[in-house]
Amino acid sequence: MIGRLVGGLRRGRMSASRGAEFAVLLTAIVLLAAAILGSFAIGPLKLPASDVVHVVAAQLGLADSGDLSRRDIAVVWDLRLPRILMACVVGASLAVAGAALQGLFGNVLADPGVIGVSSGASLGAVAAIVVGADMLGRWTITVAAFAGGCLATAIIYALARGDRSGATTTMLLVGIAIGAACAAATGFFTYISDSTQLEQLIFWQMGSLARVSWPELAAALPAFVIGLIGLLTLARPLDLLALGERQARHLGVDVHRVRLLLIVLGALLVGSAVAFAGAVGFVGLVIPHIVRLMIGPGHRWLLPVAAVLGALLIVIADTAARTLDPPLEIPLGLFTAAIGAPFFLWLIQRQRPKVRV
Repeated sequence: MIGRLVGGLRRGRMSASRGAEFAVLLTAIVLLAAAILGSFAIGPLKLPASDVVHVVAAQLGLADSGDLSRRDIAVVWDLRLPRILMACVVGASLAVAGAALQGLFGNVLADPGVIGVSSGASLGAVAAIVVGADMLGRWTITVAAFAGGCLATAIIYALARGDRSGATTTMLLVGIAIGAACAAATGFFTYISDSTQLEQLIFWQMGSLARVSWPELAAALPAFVIGLIGLLTLARPLDLLALGERQARHLGVDVHRVRLLLIVLGALLVGSAVAFAGAVGFVGLVIPHIVRLMIGPGHRWLLPVAAVLGALLIVIADTAARTLDPPLEIPLGLFTAAIGAPFFLWLIQRQRPKVRV
């Protein structure tokens, strides 16, 4: 009788926990939908929400477009919609990749930008631009960014996988070294680039979604879908890795395979995001930590909630970037850095051991 009672209480707590996690996810989705609708309406050309919905419905064949102006259709469908969807893809990619890397390294300070993965991905994309590589068409820059991010992640993991007591310090030092090396290489490519290429390189270094169109979104979506679904399927192995590699092996986890998949899928997400948005930092650091504070460390809910909140952050930041100083645009990376840098310093301070006097 007592055992049944205890089991019932445990199941009740699990159901309540799932209810709270689902509520957080649902709230995040509602906020994202509101931000998307607001981003459509806000800009140099302000449009009522009803007109935005009408344009989208008409373009999808769900309504008559007879009373819509060509200007409104072009602004909503050709300019703002692909840009907003790309903001969702970039934000979700960076947040999920950050959460996965933090699970891989076993430390909340891990982030694609902080530990040098974004720098590696950006270097790959910049090198492809300056060299003029075009063997894969629209996929060339994405593949180059993916290769750079994957290589940077592999090096970081190989050098930081030692004793857990010093893993954080080693990881940060290796990340700083890789970031410095990538910055030097990027500076070299900037030096040898022509004026047209230099304009593109500035885009990579500061981050922007100003040049996004439907073809770019179509090229980014496959990498995003593959990376997101792949990492979601690794939620349970990530939870088991938190117990330690030895314990995870005893519980049936193929640690080597999981490590490799996390590196490849994380680099795929970061590489595709950097390829189309440039160096947008700190999203993968801030969002996963906020989600852990709200729903705990379980990756089954952490990853999808982080994806939605990451998309929400970039949609809001990109809306601010294109509306605060019209007709100019503030670089997207400035907003994420302004949010992420103080948060990162707070995290470091929080991670420091407290000394008792």
